[in-house]
Amino acid sequence: MRIWFQRRAGLAWLGMLLCLCTGLITRGQDLPPVTNGWALFSQVKYTQRFFKEYNEYFLVPFFDTRIQQYKNQEILLKGHYMPLDLEEKNVIVLSKFPYSACFFCGGAGPESVAEIHFRNKPPRFKTDEVLQVSGRLMLNADDVNHMNFILKDAELITP
Repeated sequence: MRIWFQRRAGLAWLGMLLCLCTGLITRGQDLPPVTNGWALFSQVKYTQRFFKEYNEYFLVPFFDTRIQQYKNQEILLKGHYMPLDLEEKNVIVLSKFPYSACFFCGGAGPESVAEIHFRNKPPRFKTDEVLQVSGRLMLNADDVNHMNFILKDAELITP
């Protein structure tokens, strides 16, 4: 009787452990869809950090768990095309604001721009052309040669 009970208790513990692990693995899949990535990005806090290799201070994001849970999740962004000369032909920069008020020219914050990596080479866009894209969110806090918010495998959404 005792052995039977110990086996049952062991199976119960194993079942509870599997439920817990399954819950942790699927936690990110239960997130509500992000239809306005800019609202999510605006929740990020920044601090200044000195980078010796550039002899300059840069704003560095702190991605708390609320933001990190959206890493690798599909999000939507609607914004203005920024004409930057980038080496990769399937990469563009999208801004929440038009060119005259963007992060590079008008003093907006780093939360207002995103690096978009299209799955396929995109068509040519005009400056300030309003685009809507969908892609997997990547978060970058360390590489100052890239934006803090990056959409991978992005696709252009036609209105």
